[in-house]
Amino acid sequence: MLDEALKTLKPASPDEVQEIVAEAGAAARSVAVIGSGTKRSIGGMDRVDALLSTARLDRIVDYAPDELTLTAQPGVQIADLERLVAGKGQMLAFEPPKWTRLLGVRGEPTLGGVLSANLSGPRRIRVGAARDHFLGFEAVSGRGEAFKAGGRVVKNVTGYDLMKLIAGSWGTLAVLTQATIKVLPAPRTETTLLLFGLPDVRASEVMTTALNGPYEVSGAAHLPSFAARARPLKAEMPVTALRLEGFEASVAARAEALYGVLRSFGRIDELSAAHSGDFWAQIREVEAFAGDPRPLWRLSLPPASGWKGPHGLPGDALYDWGGGQAWLLSDEPATKVRGVVRGLGGHALRLRGGEAFGPRTGALGELEARVKAAFDPLGVLNPGRMEGGE
Repeated sequence: MLDEALKTLKPASPDEVQEIVAEAGAAARSVAVIGSGTKRSIGGMDRVDALLSTARLDRIVDYAPDELTLTAQPGVQIADLERLVAGKGQMLAFEPPKWTRLLGVRGEPTLGGVLSANLSGPRRIRVGAARDHFLGFEAVSGRGEAFKAGGRVVKNVTGYDLMKLIAGSWGTLAVLTQATIKVLPAPRTETTLLLFGLPDVRASEVMTTALNGPYEVSGAAHLPSFAARARPLKAEMPVTALRLEGFEASVAARAEALYGVLRSFGRIDELSAAHSGDFWAQIREVEAFAGDPRPLWRLSLPPASGWKGPHGLPGDALYDWGGGQAWLLSDEPATKVRGVVRGLGGHALRLRGGEAFGPRTGALGELEARVKAAFDPLGVLNPGRMEGGE
């Protein structure tokens, strides 16, 4: 946890960011990079000398609806971007989550924070993760050097694809000063099919069937009894949900086809567009687990066998991404959780209740250390945040 008494530096330009990072490196000091601070509790942090906030880098540089691109500084709030593009009938298709209630924090997530953590919502199974919508950026490395990558067009083949590297690096490699993302047309309508009472294994079959068919499912989640009893359904039995989006006629036709394929799995109900939107907002924010004091894990697993992770660990679970993402409330030791998930070919991130990241080991750990040394050899930016340990 960061010391709240630390001095906060708020650069108002990319040049000021570069100056701060260069001076910190020259003085053998380190800084914690934050946007609005909503994800500060995730990941350990070695001692730092100051906070570097991107809050004043909050300008929207360019929005080209016809080109489906938006360029902004990292301190711009996601909520403002969503309102802007909604006015043109568009959306941030990767559905960035806030997790404010889940983490017990205040504030509005920023573009820089969402990209640095590679945060994506339920629609990831259809359109990809945040990193897949990250077209280009300008940044300052831990060396105090300004650099850029990518561009401002959707079809971009310029240089190395450093966007995939920066996305998910949690501010340990560079400080973003500008980012370009792809936007997409918002769907005209949506509906959600609900199946009730299915055990986790059977629900996995439903989601796999739907996702492997020609139905263009944009959300696939399963709520076992504990999660289903919470908002928004307050159901008395497990619930499996499949979202369809698009033009009205297309959604109706695909829903009818899915009904036919899934009828053998049991009763199927349908949520209207308004109720469907609320339901998936709750799934995106993992509202069913907000306020629970137990350690919270996000497990990334092979979708078809995602249920096996929580089944090997005592606790309560919620499945998203067709089973590829499982949320788990469990008091089990971290080494056991990470071991079970690793054995299934996945990885685990603890959002509450202890070290978020596991220790760096093996060839992957060596590669991560080399990348960190290349971008930030003096350990100026977010030192120790992703190194973990148990």
